Amino acid sequence: MKIKMIVTALLLSLSITVAAQFVTTAEAYEVALSDVRLPNNEVGTIGFKRCPDCDFETRRVNRGTVYEFNGQSMSLEKFKRSLGTVDRSKNIPVQVLHHLESNQVTKVWVLVP
Repeated sequence: MKIKMIVTALLLSLSITVAAQFVTTAEAYEVALSDVRLPNNEVGTIGFKRCPDCDFETRRVNRGTVYEFNGQSMSLEKFKRSLGTVDRSKNIPVQVLHHLESNQVTKVWVLVP
């Protein structure tokens, strides 16, 4: 019985150590297409609202930011043209991936049914 207690205590102490090593490096936001303001250039800022009643937030983008439309990676200009073909009344979600350490948006993508 004592051996089971010792093994259990040892395993629990190891799991606490492992859990302490997780660090959040990025946050992903799902926002409505109508609540997104895309940057004018490859280097600039993207604006979005996390909820309909929230204020707009801005995050930096750079030439390394990836834009995807239905799984296809493309330039910012082509991404904007593709979004221009989408019916904005359908509440299409846009995902924005924000890298916390660099404070940069690394990816913006949309899946249109």
